[in-house]
Amino acid sequence: MLIAERGAALNTRLAYERDLADVCAFLRQTRKDINSATTDDLKSYLGEFSERENVKNDGNGKTAILTIVRRITVLRQFFGFLVSEGKRADDPTYTIETPKHTRGLPSILSEDEVSILIATAQKQGGRKGIRLAVLLEILYATGLHASELVCLPLAAIDPGSHYLKVKGKDGSERMAPLSEPAQRAMKAYLNIRTQFVTPENTDIQTQWLFPSRAAVAGHLTRQRFAQMLKDLSKDAGFDPKRVSPNILRHSFAVHLLRHGADLRSVQKMLGHADIITTQIYTRFVDEQKKNTKEVGI
Repeated sequence: MLIAERGAALNTRLAYERDLADVCAFLRQTRKDINSATTDDLKSYLGEFSERENVKNDGNGKTAILTIVRRITVLRQFFGFLVSEGKRADDPTYTIETPKHTRGLPSILSEDEVSILIATAQKQGGRKGIRLAVLLEILYATGLHASELVCLPLAAIDPGSHYLKVKGKDGSERMAPLSEPAQRAMKAYLNIRTQFVTPENTDIQTQWLFPSRAAVAGHLTRQRFAQMLKDLSKDAGFDPKRVSPNILRHSFAVHLLRHGADLRSVQKMLGHADIITTQIYTRFVDEQKKNTKEVGI
């Protein structure tokens, strides 16, 4: 179900497996199993798990609560699945309450700040400046993960440079349309792309949209791209801590919603399996509306 219906990434599936295996191990100690577990059994498990988490996190209550919330979410989805498939008649998680916590908002840049970053990259000139500019334009136009961006094959770009065919972490494919600035940046980059290919590594590097002479894999690495952004942020006069691939991805999502995009569309573009993950960005929009109302605009 996680693969076929939700398109969950491999890391997500592995996390679910680890979580459920931990529950099963606890239940076996009490001669129970997950198919017959009651609400009291699960509450006992969560109590024991909570103690473990508090010890592991040196009493950091916030970290422990977030982990417990995630574990309860996994249990709810698993037992909900069993009920929907007719494997169980009841859902033992129905009356289990989730600990209250306040999830912090992700950091974002303003639209003007993103424009400054892109302009700073363009001013660098040369092949590296052209490459950095197109990386930024693509990231801000599509909201890709950095790992998805640097691993794009050359075949991912259509002949007209209007969109990208992106293969997600879970192996699923989605189409990512490029904005007009991103299309222009792509055309400029494709004219100089071969300058990043070395003769001795042509076979490895030519298959990638962003080949790299230094990387063993033949393409730009996620770590190198992150460092390029840190260096760029200094040139632009920003605190390097405020600029990263993830922050640009968050900025992309928030700016889309502020301009009227619907949540489902943003979820699809980000490649989120669950819309709950996408909903955190609506808090930025709600906060903006509240501030606008308060100042009478």
